[in-house]
Amino acid sequence: MSKNQYSVGILILAAGVVILLGKLGVFSFIGSVFWPLFLLIPGILLHVLYFGRMLPAVLLIPAGMLSVYSLLFLFCNLFGWTYMRYLWPLFLLGAAVGLYEYYLFDSSKSRVAFVSAVALGGSALLLFTMMLLWGFGIYLIAVVLIVLGAWMAFGRRIRW
Repeated sequence: MSKNQYSVGILILAAGVVILLGKLGVFSFIGSVFWPLFLLIPGILLHVLYFGRMLPAVLLIPAGMLSVYSLLFLFCNLFGWTYMRYLWPLFLLGAAVGLYEYYLFDSSKSRVAFVSAVALGGSALLLFTMMLLWGFGIYLIAVVLIVLGAWMAFGRRIRW
């Protein structure tokens, strides 16, 4: 058998395997679960190109945003999109991460980038805390209010 026939045979075999896997739904499953990697790869690539001194520091802003957003989407893909009602403040955190990376690694140390990063990060943390309290912590708040009210109403009369 010639070398050319061997190569063509391998290509035909590979094409058949790809078609069979496609018909079995393997590629659609992988695409539906791991599509956030198409956001993570450019984010990491932008980081690598910056640290390789090939790109300016301003591209760290979209790099940080893409990285955070892709991790958020990957988490929701794996564990359920119902968590997005609590995790939506991470969109603000993604912008804060990008701006903070820009502030850290840019030679000019832009004060506007730092203030914006802190404001967005603080807002994201505050909103995330409020979402957790609204969803799960409302029971804790209710118990604290009941105990505080009972102590104020009856605690002072009881002498130990």
